[in-house]
Amino acid sequence: MLTSISASTSPSLSTLSPSPPHKLPPDFTPKQLLDAIRQQNDETAALNLFYWASIHPNFKPALPIYEEIIRNLGHVGSFDSMEQILEDMRVSNCWPTEGTFKIFIENYAKRDLYDEAIGVLDTMEQVFQVKPGRFSYNFLLNVLVDGKKFNLVESVCSMMFTRGVKPDVSTFNIVIKAVCKSHQTRSAISMIEDMSNYGLAPDDITYTTIMKGYIEEGNLETALRIKEEMIAAQCPLSKLTVDVLIRGYCKEGRIEEALNFAEELWVEGFRPDQFTFNCLVLGLWKSGHVKQALELFDLMLQEGFDPHILTYNTLISGLCKSGQVDEAVEVLNNMISRDCSPDTVTYNTLISNLCKEKQMEQAIEIACIMTDKGILPDVRTFNSLIRGLCLTKNHDLAIDLFHGMKNYGCQPNDYTYNILINSLCSSGKIDRALGILKDMESSGCARDVVTYTTLIAGFCRNKKIEQAEEIFYQMNLQGVPRDKVAYNCLIDGLCMSKRMEKAAELMDQMILAGLQPDGFTYGSLIKGWCNVGIPENASRLLRTIETKGMALTPQTYNPLIHTFFQLKRTKEAMRLFREMEAKGTPPDAISYRTVFRGLCSGGGPIGEAVDFLVEMTEKRFMPDSSSFYMLADGLCCLSMENTLVMVVERIMKMDFFSENEVSTIRALMKIHRFQDAFAAIGRISQRRNPKRRY
Repeated sequence: MLTSISASTSPSLSTLSPSPPHKLPPDFTPKQLLDAIRQQNDETAALNLFYWASIHPNFKPALPIYEEIIRNLGHVGSFDSMEQILEDMRVSNCWPTEGTFKIFIENYAKRDLYDEAIGVLDTMEQVFQVKPGRFSYNFLLNVLVDGKKFNLVESVCSMMFTRGVKPDVSTFNIVIKAVCKSHQTRSAISMIEDMSNYGLAPDDITYTTIMKGYIEEGNLETALRIKEEMIAAQCPLSKLTVDVLIRGYCKEGRIEEALNFAEELWVEGFRPDQFTFNCLVLGLWKSGHVKQALELFDLMLQEGFDPHILTYNTLISGLCKSGQVDEAVEVLNNMISRDCSPDTVTYNTLISNLCKEKQMEQAIEIACIMTDKGILPDVRTFNSLIRGLCLTKNHDLAIDLFHGMKNYGCQPNDYTYNILINSLCSSGKIDRALGILKDMESSGCARDVVTYTTLIAGFCRNKKIEQAEEIFYQMNLQGVPRDKVAYNCLIDGLCMSKRMEKAAELMDQMILAGLQPDGFTYGSLIKGWCNVGIPENASRLLRTIETKGMALTPQTYNPLIHTFFQLKRTKEAMRLFREMEAKGTPPDAISYRTVFRGLCSGGGPIGEAVDFLVEMTEKRFMPDSSSFYMLADGLCCLSMENTLVMVVERIMKMDFFSENEVSTIRALMKIHRFQDAFAAIGRISQRRNPKRRY
């Protein structure tokens, strides 16, 4: 019977055991044989048992036994052997049914053999005289839709109608699902009208499928209109309908409407299940209603529903991002206690966020728990830990972990290398960064634009502009496209090195390459021209930015204002400052301090400096100590103590000083111990902003 079974997919007749691998009584029944076949570990063992039984005098061919053998062969894709079993069935007068051929369709589809799956229908009818009915056509159509073979759905439907097989509601529902999945949901509406031509009425699945299609297209309003049509047709909303609509509300961020909808249905007897709760919890969380999401999460647990792992992971991620790490760990513990096994995503979410917050001890502890649970760390786990160690300046440990990662068998990717190169460059450890680059090359990991840009920026920061230029030109040789960031990094480095002609030339190359300079490009050049004492070139660039319609920021104006004050061109400096205000770009703290320092450094009458200080404090900006001392000394020299007292009072009203501090300063001012009062103001200001420089 089995001589034609392929040796490559199942044992040959000569290798089959003459004794049963599974003990059966001499007078075994077909049911006992079927149960025994189902208990076998693989198709070889099942065939061994089947062969032993087939030569036994008590063996009687039975359809379930043949189908079980076909199913076993289908698992490993032994289609030739499956066809041979069909032939054996015909010889034994045990005729296959539509259900038998369903096994063939299912297994062909699993291996993307869709033409062969369709061909099963011809085999049924032409070889075995089994006429495919609605069951076979519906099953095949569903398989094609699930495989996204929408072009084949139409041809199978045509075949179905041509052969006189009438569709039922399930047929229409499957085709409507295909139409919706292919983003032609509007066409699905006309199919409801076609159903009436066959005496069919849409059911809850019909309406729900169309609603889901519109929701996936981002058209919730039309989906809600379909819901009203469904109610008007006296078709009750199913549990699936409710869940689809709730998900639609949540997807659009209309969480309040989702909750109201669920509450209305609650009155009518609807009870949320695991899916409903998960949707609402995630919807609340994504809409920023953190407290309500956690409350609903607790209610979900009280009602005995297990959150989906996606719900747990979302809550853990959100809690970590909002700095509630302890609460995130508590959710993890709750997850474990409810037998919902955390996956790699769960642990990586916690580890990644802990590393971002530089909480490395906790991150490493979670990584240890992860491995203790038998979950192997992946490249994202290692990348998060390496990034965290770099953020905390533990470069030696980061490199040790990098080498440990490779020894463990987890291959670093470009992100791993870029993290290390960037961190080492930022810390001035250029030689070590180049060592990582060589490792990257030898490992076969391609250097990308991020790698090159990181190196260019690192060399520029460490004043190694020639090496930065060399890296920049290597990009072209290696076929890596130079983007705007790469150009900007090198232009900024050239400007810092006062090589302005070369920087301007590089901007021209950038434009020829089809990349338009942005605010950073012009800002670097403006600052550079100011640093070399040629503000006219900087002014021309400022006007270029304006004519291009780009935003003029304080960072663009500030270098020019500073340079004009240095050159004692006070009027031009003040004109630029007022222009900045007039153009709707609010000056920042550096703008105000630059102007105040310029006016106090002999840039104009002392009254102008006092007036500007009043203006500055009205905008809630505090003057820097050294400039304030200049103004105070000038006022004292001119015997303008009353003005000085007024100025100090204005500064103290900015809420930066405690009552005791105000009392002390006023007392010192009253007895004309101005220097002591200024020193006290300076100390307080330094405490408020200990490391700020202007």
